[in-house]
Amino acid sequence: MQWPGSYCDTKRSCCYPKTGKPASDFSIHGLWPNYKDGSYPSNCDPDSVFDRSQISDLMSELQKSWPTLACPSSEGFKFWSHEWIKHGTCSESVFDQREYFEAGLKLKEKVNLLQILKNSGIKPDDEFYELDSISDAIKEATGFTPGIQCNVDSSRNSQLFEIYLCVDTSGTEFIECPLLPKARCDSSVQFPKF
Repeated sequence: MQWPGSYCDTKRSCCYPKTGKPASDFSIHGLWPNYKDGSYPSNCDPDSVFDRSQISDLMSELQKSWPTLACPSSEGFKFWSHEWIKHGTCSESVFDQREYFEAGLKLKEKVNLLQILKNSGIKPDDEFYELDSISDAIKEATGFTPGIQCNVDSSRNSQLFEIYLCVDTSGTEFIECPLLPKARCDSSVQFPKF
């Protein structure tokens, strides 16, 4: 999941979706099948095309929980199509297209990262927090060590950007990650407002 405030606070900038500014909450970036060594398959089924009709009744939930901040502004179909073709097609043994997006939404519902952090006094207020405190709060609440990625703003501040949690091969239960992504974070990171 990613923090929109950090996504938007880079040179690349951001564009709000056509539905307006997303909620000040972590949003889904993707549900990505990975191998235990950290590598991952991608674009596994060249014949599988994204069919927006399969997710039509999930639209409002996807726009809320899995929005795109890429420019130019859009409804999200290009982003969701990219996620399905690159990552979702590699989970076709478990999910069809609709189930893939449903699984991502259900996993986000299971773990409210923003509330977990707020409960530990860590909030999006432009202040700096110890990376270990962020990780410990999530581990204490979920039982699992998160992967944390940071980005850098124009003032060279390390910012909380993405939080990774791993799930089992059924795509339903959280598990300890076999391998965490390398965190390019300072020991103290900014949690920007959004």
